[in-house]
Amino acid sequence: MAVNLVALLVKKGNLTQEEGLALIEQAETEARTAKAQADQAVAPPVADGDVRVTYVPQTVRNGIRDEIKQELMAHNAEIQKNQSTSPEWTSRIRPFGDFRGRYEGIFFAGGNDNTGSFPNFNAINTGAPFDTAGTQFSPQYNVDRDRNRARIRVRFGADILLGDGFTGGLRVATGDSNSPVSPNQSLGGSGGDFSKYAIWLDRAFLAYNFLEGKEDDLSVLVGRFDNPFFSTEVMWDDDLGFDGLAAKGHFKLNEKVSTFFAGGFFPVYNTDFNFASNQPSKFDSQDKWLLGAQAGIEWKIDKDLTAKFGLAYYDFENIAGELSSPFTPLGPNDAGNTDASRPSFAQRGNTYRALRDIVPTAANGNGTLYQYQYYGLASQFRILTATGRLDYTAYDPIKFALIGEYSKNIAFDSGDIGAVAVNNRVGTGTGTFDGGDTAWNITFQFGRTAMEKRGDWVANIGYRYVESDAVVDGFTDSDFGGGGTNVQGFTLGGAMALSPNVRIGLKWMSSDEVSGPPLGTDTLQFDINAKF
Repeated sequence: MAVNLVALLVKKGNLTQEEGLALIEQAETEARTAKAQADQAVAPPVADGDVRVTYVPQTVRNGIRDEIKQELMAHNAEIQKNQSTSPEWTSRIRPFGDFRGRYEGIFFAGGNDNTGSFPNFNAINTGAPFDTAGTQFSPQYNVDRDRNRARIRVRFGADILLGDGFTGGLRVATGDSNSPVSPNQSLGGSGGDFSKYAIWLDRAFLAYNFLEGKEDDLSVLVGRFDNPFFSTEVMWDDDLGFDGLAAKGHFKLNEKVSTFFAGGFFPVYNTDFNFASNQPSKFDSQDKWLLGAQAGIEWKIDKDLTAKFGLAYYDFENIAGELSSPFTPLGPNDAGNTDASRPSFAQRGNTYRALRDIVPTAANGNGTLYQYQYYGLASQFRILTATGRLDYTAYDPIKFALIGEYSKNIAFDSGDIGAVAVNNRVGTGTGTFDGGDTAWNITFQFGRTAMEKRGDWVANIGYRYVESDAVVDGFTDSDFGGGGTNVQGFTLGGAMALSPNVRIGLKWMSSDEVSGPPLGTDTLQFDINAKF
């Protein structure tokens, strides 16, 4: 076989270098055999179509070998040259992303109270203050008209390897608003008429692992990052990102037991630099913080049964609303000195109180006019949470998991809250305060949870009970019961893989109010997810 042909086949990838050299060795062997036969007998005449292999001198064979090696070395040098043209930083970036399309139907039960018992405090607090002396209802949540919507969620980011234990991360995401718990974008929303949609900065952080390359882990993170705590969606929504500084670790004690911990210092709200913007003398800061800490164990009970348990404490500093100094607002732009103590984002369920101590004067008709009001959380939040998970794998690849969580707001004081609460009362809003401080949920999951190939599936059934002030309604699950607290009910769901990177899912949620006026909500979600 000609050397140029062998080299060409190697260069195009049809043969490896070793295979090319093997062909030359084979040709040499055949040539030696032919020579030996020729030395023993006179070669017969060559028939039409036959090819006779003649002797190849050693010097020629060496030349063929050297020529092939040179061709291959030149080819490899060309590959390395092409590879070296890529910037070095590209080898340190690991891009990723996902897409989710969703149909969502929200269906309300007959008999829901639509007389004005469900004020939208988030709409009030993120807009102009509400005039309680006016003739119009405050903004209200929808409790009686079914809605259907198509939604998408798109996220794209990258993990960045910075070397010597340092990593970074960035992610952007869609979203109807800057809501911390929902990157969903409703199609036809944001003005409709095929308007373009906003992209938000969803993650941006720097991390350092003190034990890089070792079995254990000890890391610190700063910026905006994923939830560092072991928890369920009742305590923290799955899409929630944490701002601030966190540390987390995982340490193996023996072959069966390991420990983990997480903790951090997180700014929940930072007072606007110019607060109040419409007057030369500014108000004091009313910054809000979250201090969180968790410790737990993972225990391999036997080869098929593992358990994980964590105990956490979450202390929200200054999150409750504060009553202002007495003053008389004469217009919606007049600010109270505790306006910043209201939540900058909320869902539904927590108990609220009025923030402004409005003084009746002749200018406001002795309290009959210009009662411009904002609302803050009536309770402080110091939450003790226990989270557990039990996994059983004896029937692998079918796996079973039992997941549960119990939370109690130990700062809740029914007497103090009841004296100022404007919602979560029995009756139409003037009755006895009926809020609570406890939440618990349990979920049973089973199936091929890895979802690695077409046809893999997973299903789950769960129940939750979340009283009004057990957790902060702005950070809990955004889907169940429309999002927030003061809800109880069932969740049924399942998903199936269409490929290793594409799956479909179906979920049904049925909720009712725990206390206060009646409100029943059923939610159906059909998803298609793709990751890349």
